[in-house]
Amino acid sequence: MAKNLGVTVLLDFYGEMLTEKQRSFLDYYYNDDLSLSEIAENEGITRQGVRDAIKRAEAQLFDMENKLGLVARFEEQKKGLDEIVDCANLIYEQNMRFGLSREINEASVRIRAIVSTLVEA
Repeated sequence: MAKNLGVTVLLDFYGEMLTEKQRSFLDYYYNDDLSLSEIAENEGITRQGVRDAIKRAEAQLFDMENKLGLVARFEEQKKGLDEIVDCANLIYEQNMRFGLSREINEASVRIRAIVSTLVEA
């Protein structure tokens, strides 16, 4: 079974909406890098049972993303924030090269600080 590493992001966003067992299996498989056999042995079930549970949980995560789009929205916002930082850096560099306005420098530094705060939140 090939691992879809995008599942780890979906698990971060939607993991709390899964059952504890589903979350555990996905966590073991994707984050702890355990094999299906290792998970089965630890949980006292068959390898096929683990595989089926993981496949169902993955399908639920993808279904939630298709319906809610939180990961897509997050990635779009991150892209926009990166672009804002690039623009603030360009403004700062151009001002240092040509204008030397203290207000523009302070504004560009503040923009970058605000974006940094939003990214950390």
